[in-house]
Amino acid sequence: MSQDTEVDMKEVELNELEPEKQPMNAAVGAAGGEKNGLVKIKVAEDDAEAEAGAKFTGLSKEELLKVAGSPGWVRTRWVLLLLFWLGWLGMLAGAVVIIVRAPRCRELPVQRWWHKGALYRVGDLQAFLGPDANAGGVAGLKKHLDYLSTLKVKGLVLGPVHENRKDEINETNLKQIDPTLGTSDDFESLLTAAKKKSIHIILDLTPNYHGQNPWFLPSQADTVATKMKEALSFWLQVGVDGFQVQDVGKLPGASSYLTEWQNITKSVSEDKLLIAGTDSSDLQQILSLLESTKDLLVTSSYLSKSSYTGEHTKFLVTQYLNATGSHWCSWSLSQAGFLTSFLPAQFLRLYQLLLFTLPGTPVFNYGDEIGLQSAALPGQPMEAPFMLWNESSPSRNSGPVTSNMTVKGQKEDPGSLLSLFRWLSEERGKERSLLHGDFHALSSTSGLFSYVRHWDQNERYLVVLNFEDVSQSAKLGASNLPASTSLPASANLVRSTHPGRKEGTSLELDSLSLDPHEGLLLSFPYVA
Repeated sequence: MSQDTEVDMKEVELNELEPEKQPMNAAVGAAGGEKNGLVKIKVAEDDAEAEAGAKFTGLSKEELLKVAGSPGWVRTRWVLLLLFWLGWLGMLAGAVVIIVRAPRCRELPVQRWWHKGALYRVGDLQAFLGPDANAGGVAGLKKHLDYLSTLKVKGLVLGPVHENRKDEINETNLKQIDPTLGTSDDFESLLTAAKKKSIHIILDLTPNYHGQNPWFLPSQADTVATKMKEALSFWLQVGVDGFQVQDVGKLPGASSYLTEWQNITKSVSEDKLLIAGTDSSDLQQILSLLESTKDLLVTSSYLSKSSYTGEHTKFLVTQYLNATGSHWCSWSLSQAGFLTSFLPAQFLRLYQLLLFTLPGTPVFNYGDEIGLQSAALPGQPMEAPFMLWNESSPSRNSGPVTSNMTVKGQKEDPGSLLSLFRWLSEERGKERSLLHGDFHALSSTSGLFSYVRHWDQNERYLVVLNFEDVSQSAKLGASNLPASTSLPASANLVRSTHPGRKEGTSLELDSLSLDPHEGLLLSFPYVA
């Protein structure tokens, strides 16, 4: 082999291999033998270099441009580009069609806090707290805010609690808490505690609440008006969320005064509320108050003139809603009285369901949630009943106080009136159809009042109320319902006013039957 082509030799020593892996040794002592385990290997490096030189290095730039410019590739690129844009435009057109054909959501109405739940009136603070001198007045009311939170009410209508000497206008201070009920600091502390629990405080400013005429004499109207304006501005700065005035039917020129007071209230915030109370049940008188101001709530005795039949209740409700139009309503049986003052005991559950499911704000008196009885002792004037917190609470009615009459006893009973009140209050506050949904009265069997509440694409609610002393088949008619809210063949039972029915049960509407004085709340889904 020549010098130029000679390949370097690499030697591999095998001496250090384990004995059993070493090559067989030559005969011992053989002359001229090579050292055991030494192997010489020739590697042809030139062959490896030649092989590496044969690797593919790709096309040059000029070659790629030449291929890309060929007619076949040009046509292919144009076809792919056209397909891409056709696909993109097709998806865009499909999205537009889906959006156009999809049902549009209705715009939600403006919702103030009093639209979202019930109001709870505590007119006689000492009666609510109890006769104990240590009950604490305004300061003691803070201890019961947790209880009000369990009722899911949005506002507490308090008072009147201002300083007022009977029929003495100069001894009436609308900006001062009655010293027997507490101090201004106590009231401000109550406001702070209530706000933490999302409970709004509405202060009753009916001026002469201890006297014969709640608005003093007509000749004193200018003085009363000045005191009212000063008091409204003062308490708004303190932080109250609204005001109530009662017996406005006894206030000459009530509409103009209410307009002025509403302007003062709303000048601070649209979230401030004014409530006007009247003992009138005359619809035209009520409408004259509503027409004077925007967002005014009116509590009246309108519903108390019901004959407590399904037909008459339906007439009263539909007449009121038609007459008030888009004005937000409130529902109560009076401006200050208890439900038990107007309703027989068998109607209490029925009316709780009614007031909580009509379009508007339900307004209750303290104790309505437990069926608190109001009665006058023989030969004595009517007095506000003490709230029955437990069996040791005193009663102004004859007879002993039993557990099922008290807050404590009913709180532990899932079938009690209190449990129904709490459930209805919570349900109304979270369901749009019950909050601000449309209302449609249905035709039904004599003695029944039934209606549907629905909002846009949300769950629909069907309310059926039996005012009769006997069981009734509903036989619902829905000819006036819009197509999107037509009654289904069956609906789910959400709640019955009577314990015993299983919630969630599907009930066939063509065979729906109600027990005496039973009310049913049913639901069914929106169908496009």
